[in-house]
Amino acid sequence: MRYLIVLLALAGVVVSTLALRVHYSTDTQPCSINEKWDCGIVNHSPFAVIANVPVAAIGIAGYVVLAGLALFRRRGLLTIAAVAGLAFALYLSHIEKDVLMVWCLYCAISQGIILLLTLLSAGWFAAGRMGRRDARW
Repeated sequence: MRYLIVLLALAGVVVSTLALRVHYSTDTQPCSINEKWDCGIVNHSPFAVIANVPVAAIGIAGYVVLAGLALFRRRGLLTIAAVAGLAFALYLSHIEKDVLMVWCLYCAISQGIILLLTLLSAGWFAAGRMGRRDARW
């Protein structure tokens, strides 16, 4: 299970890196599909930066942390971190839907990845707790 989680986290790194590339680019983006799907609008908005750090860079760091926690079998911490990442991603989706009214394809893919990571990590944690009493946090 941990290798599947690591693989998904690496996929998240790739998607977040693509979003970061859009953040720093001024060219027309391949993910600018129409007026409702435009990564450029989302990644150049004021909501794409927190304390001068691009949200995509925060995503890269978050996915690396998730991969590390999975590799070291820190099931409890992994689950907590994944839930926090999912909550942050849901907040960002709210910004896209209700404030910007434009969706980012990379962000939507990342949303799916963090949802899967959250479900898998929670299942892995629960399985560990059921299988042995001393599941590590």
